[in-house]
Amino acid sequence: MRLAIAAVAVLGLLVGCSSSEKPAAAPTPAPPANAGGTVPVPTITLSTAKPTDAAEPPQIPEQATAPPPAAAGPVSAKNLPAAAKLGAGWKTYTDPGGAEAGFQGNETWTRRREAHQAAFEALPIGCAKQLPKDSLPVPQHALQGSYRTSRATPATALVLRFGDADKATTYYRGYQARMTACGNDANAQLAVQSLWSEDTAAASVRRYAGAEAFVEVSVVQGATVALLAAESAAPAGETAWARSVVPELRAVIDSP
Repeated sequence: MRLAIAAVAVLGLLVGCSSSEKPAAAPTPAPPANAGGTVPVPTITLSTAKPTDAAEPPQIPEQATAPPPAAAGPVSAKNLPAAAKLGAGWKTYTDPGGAEAGFQGNETWTRRREAHQAAFEALPIGCAKQLPKDSLPVPQHALQGSYRTSRATPATALVLRFGDADKATTYYRGYQARMTACGNDANAQLAVQSLWSEDTAAASVRRYAGAEAFVEVSVVQGATVALLAAESAAPAGETAWARSVVPELRAVIDSP
């Protein structure tokens, strides 16, 4: 997504314009000057209401004015698998961030994400096909962890903690519905290929046009959804690995 997920950027997991996004509004022409020679400036008031739909982008983008905390409320490094649990030769990675990355490094391998932004960016963006338009719950907390695989390629884990298990399940199902609907069109900005899918876990391959492919594993456990994305030069051969990390994610992501 890259993730973050953009990772889960793939992630955001986490690029481009979603087929479900609304077109940008036309620019508002400047108002005419009044008789006194001054130009009245319209007042723009942003809503202070708590966001309720993770399928819509937040009004205020995630701020990068200071290094983010290493934990997100009760969610911390303990809710991410140890690197060795994800594969031989895996290591945690202290991401320095920077202007291009959109955040300042905090000298550790985990960082708090703005929960609404992280949940939105984790959804597939740039698909050729029309995506579902149902609303999705906004998590209470989001934490992102950075790894390097045995091949020194990047991997990212995003943990989304919701208010209860029902909200987590609703988001997970909406995420899966969008991944399935995205399609595997090689000419699209984003193509998604399913590797396997179960009720509470799945694995897919995200391919961005002109960029690397990522194997993405998604899991829902209790009130938490986790998205693990790893860059791969041969994603079709990662099916067994994707299954092997599911128990490792389930064991820690929903711990208090």
